[in-house]
Amino acid sequence: MSYADVLERMAAAADRAGRDIASIRLVAVSKAKSVTDIEQVYALGHRDFGENRAQEMVEKAARLPDDIRWHFIGGLQTNKARSIRPITHLLHSMDRESLGAAWAKGSGLPPPVLLQVNTGHEEQKSGADPERAGQVLDHLTGLGIEVLGLMAIPPYSDDPEQQRPHFVMLRELRDRLAAAQPSLVELSMGMTDDFEVAIEEGSTVIRVGRAIFGERT
Repeated sequence: MSYADVLERMAAAADRAGRDIASIRLVAVSKAKSVTDIEQVYALGHRDFGENRAQEMVEKAARLPDDIRWHFIGGLQTNKARSIRPITHLLHSMDRESLGAAWAKGSGLPPPVLLQVNTGHEEQKSGADPERAGQVLDHLTGLGIEVLGLMAIPPYSDDPEQQRPHFVMLRELRDRLAAAQPSLVELSMGMTDDFEVAIEEGSTVIRVGRAIFGERT
């Protein structure tokens, strides 16, 4: 697999779904990868990169070009919010009121976020329960945080088709919430093993690491 292969698979999935490929953003998940690895993908014209550790993202951002759009996709502790806030283009993992309060602190408007939803009700996984998503959303917008959409990581399965109901659930939840919050346009869903199914179900942001960079060591 390679960056070019991923782009081809994205285009094919979008074509099957009758969608414009330009409506789907690819975030190259560079966690645990070196600055050199990122530079190689950057040289191909790519600008959206995702990290899941605050300190790692801060260190990489300091060594890489300023036009990279950094997406934070991992669980975020409230005491780490301040360190990544100035460099984050989009926070995918906003999942609770306390993190919202930490994200809202600081000078200027906070970067926009996605509300992470725990579609599988997994105890070990972050994310607001679907039943509470509206309540958390109202709290975040009340803090002045711009929420652009929803994000989910469905329960693991070897079969991408097993993820489809979770992608459908997230899309339908987004559509219901968007009736009161028109800013909810994004759906961050789909990773290396299932991004084609996610695109077929309306994903606007896919998060792909292994298929671009290879296995992590």
